[in-house]
Amino acid sequence: MSSQDPHTLFISDLHLHQSRPGINDLFRQFAEQDAVRADAVYILGDLFEFWYGDDDDDPLNLEIQDVLASITAAGTPVFFIHGNRDFLLGTGFENKAGVQCLAEETVIDLYGTPTLVMHGDSLCTDDHEYMKFREMVRNPANQKAFMAMPLSERRKMATDIRQQSQQAMQLKANDITDVNDQAVEQAFRRNQVQRLIHGHTHRPAIHDLTIDQHSAQRYVLGDWYDQGSLLYASPTGLELRNKPLSE
Repeated sequence: MSSQDPHTLFISDLHLHQSRPGINDLFRQFAEQDAVRADAVYILGDLFEFWYGDDDDDPLNLEIQDVLASITAAGTPVFFIHGNRDFLLGTGFENKAGVQCLAEETVIDLYGTPTLVMHGDSLCTDDHEYMKFREMVRNPANQKAFMAMPLSERRKMATDIRQQSQQAMQLKANDITDVNDQAVEQAFRRNQVQRLIHGHTHRPAIHDLTIDQHSAQRYVLGDWYDQGSLLYASPTGLELRNKPLSE
């Protein structure tokens, strides 16, 4: 498959932050060289390490919005699904970046195959502590209260929460932080599909499944910590690809 073939790109878990300039540069390169040649780009959450609100004036976040706008200006639509780090992205971000935010579970027509796309954290139901936290922070009343705080306080609170989360993750078994098989099957049945693409777990893989006696596939996107990671989808198939930092 060449870059000129019809294709759609999927990425997630970039966690862009000022402390990781190499990955930030790699995303700019992805935008300039890969995204503008695609039929569409889907960002399945956690584009940013954290999003404090659409009024966030962090220079990198503002620049990334301009980078996304350059992709859409070139004619490639960009779709976004909220992750567990950037669920506060709102219409201000959509308008400035030129992207379209999708529902948490969205079924798209991917070259003739109905395909469910999502971030994937809602599938990790064995992590009971996280699921309680997720319910709390996704509560509209709690989000409204958080957004009413000054930006400086939001940043401090989010930094504290992130540090606590990282410490808690180190104590959890790998199977707890991965998807729950029953939750995955329910997502397939709920959306009546045989293909699922998601991120969040940072465990890139292609899983062949059988759902109600039908073959199905679950594609897991990789993170952008040590390299770039994307899913290249064309009318002839889907392929996980890496983008080395040295490119």
